[in-house]
Amino acid sequence: MDTVDRLDGRALVAIAIALLTWSSAYAAIAYALPAFTPGEVAFARLLIGSLCFAVLLKVRRVPLPSRRDWPQLALLGVLGLTTYHLCLNYAETRIASGTASILISLVPAATAAVSAFWLGERLARRTWIGLGMALVGTVLVVLASGQRVQVDPRALLVLVCVIVSAIYFVGQKALFARNSMLGVTAFTFFAGTLGALPFGWQLPQALATASWPHIGALLWLGIAPTFVGYLAWNMAVERASASRVSSFIYLSPPIALLIGWLWLHEVPNALILLGGAITVGGVVLANARRRPVVAPIGPVAPVEARERC
Repeated sequence: MDTVDRLDGRALVAIAIALLTWSSAYAAIAYALPAFTPGEVAFARLLIGSLCFAVLLKVRRVPLPSRRDWPQLALLGVLGLTTYHLCLNYAETRIASGTASILISLVPAATAAVSAFWLGERLARRTWIGLGMALVGTVLVVLASGQRVQVDPRALLVLVCVIVSAIYFVGQKALFARNSMLGVTAFTFFAGTLGALPFGWQLPQALATASWPHIGALLWLGIAPTFVGYLAWNMAVERASASRVSSFIYLSPPIALLIGWLWLHEVPNALILLGGAITVGGVVLANARRRPVVAPIGPVAPVEARERC
């Protein structure tokens, strides 16, 4: 399967869908945690996502990836899905959301580094400058929004999320060339769900005592941020490099603040707007493509001279 390797309209739409659905996950996790343990939340959302992928595979009649890729895909699923969601859920019970959001913003840089090491991608200097600009803008947005940021050893859980996310994104990209994107994504979800099973043994008992709003939060997590979000994200990764697509993660805090501005009338201050502008500028710079150099056309030799040659 040949990848387009450019951010065309379909890739940008897929990225927008992923970012919008993922932005809702943090609030849904926080809402569900009083009724469920972090492990139960992780297992429930992965299980719901896996069921959705199983139905989609059946309807679309998409085969599973080649068996020789199963061990690598299983490892990616346990790292990028089981480990990521367990660490994120436990971290949200221990550190401030502002701290988590800043640390999660390291995912694009980590993905670029893993892509360079694993796939041999060479990133231009302007790409690294753009990633740095976007990170600075994200930090400004988070700090100016009044979110509490604290230094806590348990924040290392979020750094684990950053590392396994980068490995997950890049590792899948390497397998899209010989397998269908849908099959690869579904298989990692099946493996990730099995990996989270030991942490969700008590989920049936928790569901029996939970209120319907808390159960609804789990359903939303499994369908929107998990199934729809990851499917849309991998559609974009299939069409462009993982490092370029991951750079758009920097837009999550500005998008969340924009939604609050339009929906809740929470007017951002000047520093937030400045940080948002720096973030957007950094993402644009990181994804800018160098214009090809057109070789100058020299004078055409006379016909007689060409004949003598």
